[in-house]
Amino acid sequence: MGEAVVRRTQADRRAKTREALLTAAARGLATYGYANLALERVAKEAGYTRGALYHLFANKEELTLAVVQWIQETWDAEVRRPALAEGDPLASLLAMARGHALYCREHDGASVMLTLRVEFAGQQHTIGGELGEVYERLEGEVSDLISAGRRDGTIPVGPPAQLSAAAFLTVLESLGIEVRGHRPHDVELVERAVRGILGVAPSA
Repeated sequence: MGEAVVRRTQADRRAKTREALLTAAARGLATYGYANLALERVAKEAGYTRGALYHLFANKEELTLAVVQWIQETWDAEVRRPALAEGDPLASLLAMARGHALYCREHDGASVMLTLRVEFAGQQHTIGGELGEVYERLEGEVSDLISAGRRDGTIPVGPPAQLSAAAFLTVLESLGIEVRGHRPHDVELVERAVRGILGVAPSA
């Protein structure tokens, strides 16, 4: 076996281990929160030793930050980018709502992010700071879409765009968790809720 093949095999194994640990950690964070997350339990549920976990992540904070980044990347790929590819601002916002409901069916990401935001609210902490930056960027993007929709007439004039964006994301996050897995009504209810926030008529 050549050196390049060996390196690729090792990289593949490392990536597989990392993903299993991130998945288990996300499940643990959604269930227990950061303070009660036990790294030994995470390793065991992922099917690895605690030593394997520490080989990839120095401590609980580093693991949690990696989970936050991983969730952000998967949500971006599965929800945000496809939504932004839609033809107009309203279509993008509604696609984001539907995509998020579908994302919640398969991932613990929304529960993790909400749990961590509540846990670190008002604290000066690296994890809280990272979450704040993630939500600030997304809120700004949603606010811009709402403003653009109001300019082109697809979204009626209403409360300030920034406030509407905050309400949109709050409903998206909390309702997505609440109706998770109730197919097909989860997607329908999330879309209905954000249509109400945006002030647009229900779909036929």
